[in-house]
Amino acid sequence: MSSKTTGASLGGGGDENSLSSSSSLHPAHHRRHRASSSVGEINIGDTSASLSTMPTTKSSRRKSFARMVQLRSETKSDFAIAEKLVVGFRELTYRQTWIWPFILLILSVLVFFLSNSSGKIHQFLRSMMIPSYHIEGTDQYGKGENDFKFVAYYAVFFTFLREFMMCMILKPISIYLGIKNEGKQKRFMEQTYAMFYYGISGPFGLWIMSRTPMWFFETTPFYLEYPHKTHDIFFKIFYLGQAAFWVQQSVVLILQLEKPRKDFKELVLHHIITIALIWCSYRFHFTWIGIEVFITMDVSDFFLAISKTLNYLDSKLTGPFFVLFIGVWVYLRHYINLKILWSVLTEFRTVGEWELNWETQQYKCYISQPITFFLIFALQLVNTYWLVLILRILFRYIFAGEQKDERSDDEEEGEEGEEEEEEEEEEGEEDDEEEDKKVESKYKNEEGSKN
Repeated sequence: MSSKTTGASLGGGGDENSLSSSSSLHPAHHRRHRASSSVGEINIGDTSASLSTMPTTKSSRRKSFARMVQLRSETKSDFAIAEKLVVGFRELTYRQTWIWPFILLILSVLVFFLSNSSGKIHQFLRSMMIPSYHIEGTDQYGKGENDFKFVAYYAVFFTFLREFMMCMILKPISIYLGIKNEGKQKRFMEQTYAMFYYGISGPFGLWIMSRTPMWFFETTPFYLEYPHKTHDIFFKIFYLGQAAFWVQQSVVLILQLEKPRKDFKELVLHHIITIALIWCSYRFHFTWIGIEVFITMDVSDFFLAISKTLNYLDSKLTGPFFVLFIGVWVYLRHYINLKILWSVLTEFRTVGEWELNWETQQYKCYISQPITFFLIFALQLVNTYWLVLILRILFRYIFAGEQKDERSDDEEEGEEGEEEEEEEEEEGEEDDEEEDKKVESKYKNEEGSKN
C-alpha cells in the first residue's frame, strides 16, 4: 500500500466537484528531474518497505475512490448510515495501516487482564506476551514451543509500531522538513524508522555482549562454553525480538508484489538466510554466534540509515558520513563476519566438546559445522555484493563527480522508468477518468433511486 493520500479527508466538507478533483486517481503529472543530492541514491542494505509505503494497485485506488464517493453521498435511512460507518472504517484502515494491528494488540491485552489468571486463555496470552520457561532459583530462561508464540505476537507489535510511526510521526516530519516528492517521503520514512529501531537494537545488543566473555567480538567463547541452552531475560528478549522483527520484515516483503529495487532477489535471499540463521542458531544452541552476527548487521544498518536520511535531506554532511558508514560497514559486515567464519573453520571442532548427542542437546559436530559455515558465508556473499555497489557509489562521488544510483536500476534508468510510467498513465488517463466518472455516477444514480 502507498501512503494512502488519494481522496478527500474522511470528515471533510465540500461539494461533489471538489470531490472529483481532490479525489482524482490520476492527478496531473509535473515532470521534473530529481534534485541531485550529495552522493545520489543510496538504496543499499536489508530494509524492506512497510505496509504504508508499499505501491498500491489501480484496483485498490479505485476502490478507495468509490468509498469516498459513497461517503459523500446523501444519507437518509438508518441502514445507509450504518453502511457508511462500515465503509468509513474500511477507508480509514486503508489509509492508516496501523489500526488493525493496534486493535489486535489492545484486544489481547484487555482479554489478558480481564480473564481468569488460571484459565487457558490467560495462560495462552501470557505465553505470547511474556518470555516463558523461567528456571526457578536462577535468572535463566530455557527454550520451548511458547517462544514461537512470543515471536508471532511481537511481529504484530512491530507491524503496529512501524506503521504508526510511519503514518502519524515520520510522514509529518518529512513534510515539515520540506520533502515534497511522495517517493522521497516514503524512503525518508523507511530510513528514519530504521534509525529508530537499529538505534535501540544495536546498543542493546552491544550491552548484552559486554556482559559475556564474547566482548569485544571474541570467538573462542562460542565453542568453549557450548551448548548455550539457557539465557538471561535480556538475552532472550533481544534474540526473540530480533526474530519477530525479521519475521515482520519478511511478511511485508512477501506482500510486496512489485520489485522496488535492482537487488530485489538479493534482498529476498538476505531475509531467507537471516531467518534460517535465527532459527538454526536458537534451536541448536549457537546463539552466541547469532548475537554477534545480529550486532554486526544492526550497528552497520544504523549508520546506513543515517547516511540515507542525510542524503534525502541533501545535507552537506552526506558525503563525509557516507565515508564513515563505509568504514563501519567494512569492519562489521566483512572483517568481523570473516573472523567468525574463520573461527568456524579453525575453532568449531578443536575448542570444546565435539559430538552429536540428541539427549544432552550437543550439536557441535560434523553436521552443524558445514551448515553454520554455509549460512554465514551466504550472508557474506550478499554483503559483498552490496559492498561492491557501495564502493562504486563512492568512486563516482570522489573521482567521476557523478551522482548515480547503483542499485535502483541506476539514476538514469530510474528516471527513464518514471517517465515511461508517466507516459503510460497519461495514455490511459482518459479511459481511467471515464471509469472514475462511472463509479461516481453509479452512487449518484443509486442515491437518486432511493429518493
